[in-house]
Amino acid sequence: MTLHEDFIAVIRRKHYSRRTERTYWSWIMAFLRFHRGADGWRHPRAMGAAEVESFLTHLAVQRCVAAATQNQALNAVVFLYKQVLELDPGSFHAVRAKPSRRIPTVLSRREVCALLAEIAPPIRMIAEVMYGGGLRVGEACAVRVMDIDLDRLQLTVRRGKGNKDRITPLSERLIAPLRALIVARRALHASDIAAREGWVELPFAFERKSPKAAWSLEWQYLFAAADLSRDPISGRRGRWHIHESTVQKAVSAAARATDITRRVTSHVLRHSFATHLLEDGYDIRTIQTLLGHSHVETTMIYTHVVAQSSRGVLRVRSPLDSLVAVA
Repeated sequence: MTLHEDFIAVIRRKHYSRRTERTYWSWIMAFLRFHRGADGWRHPRAMGAAEVESFLTHLAVQRCVAAATQNQALNAVVFLYKQVLELDPGSFHAVRAKPSRRIPTVLSRREVCALLAEIAPPIRMIAEVMYGGGLRVGEACAVRVMDIDLDRLQLTVRRGKGNKDRITPLSERLIAPLRALIVARRALHASDIAAREGWVELPFAFERKSPKAAWSLEWQYLFAAADLSRDPISGRRGRWHIHESTVQKAVSAAARATDITRRVTSHVLRHSFATHLLEDGYDIRTIQTLLGHSHVETTMIYTHVVAQSSRGVLRVRSPLDSLVAVA
């Protein structure tokens, strides 16, 4: 088998997400291209710690990547050596990118209202779910029908970052729209079944354990794509969810249409969710659980956002506001 085929076999056997699969392979290819010489490609078995070190140093010094980006590249290359090739690359001491801790962009409640109002259905409901429950865009798009619990007003996020499940709140404002969407989704699924196209991909080996589940309504994606598509792994046709980029573009366009003068991405809705909960008096541990953070230090960044806000917990008033006009 080729190196790519070996990589695919290992990473899928270990149940890594498709996003991680794509990201790791792109970094592995970047590593191989960096060491490609006049004689052509070099197999990673012919390289080792020195080559890994020079690649990581290049990323930090020449390309000036962020520390998180360099760590991602390191993880990918180490995965290649240890998991795919089953080799120890040895120790290396590359120049490390300087870590940075940036304050996330957070919208006010008024800005969130204006942003959501500019987003057209059905993308608006995805954005409302993201802000209402603190979901990442990929998590929101991949919500399945069975993940919605309208009686308990909660949503189950499955296979989130780190392959972790968690429960997050649903807004009461979404009860009626979600109920109507589920009814419409049921009708669409019935139409797909009649056309023998009602299959959907299932996580890991669950389809082998329960082959009928892939044709059931509860496993269907709630925010369904308009067209059928083919699974790149199994080759089977089915109805996937709305693509993440569609939501991202809609949020960015809505921000430009409002008076928001900062850079707004779909992830800003998640930042705003956490910050507004903190302003409402919820404790940091609760917010950590809702966001699915492994470490509370990651969640603590929102305390800095609130503290630096003029309406935050410190309620600091600028001294400029107390100046008396000089005649």
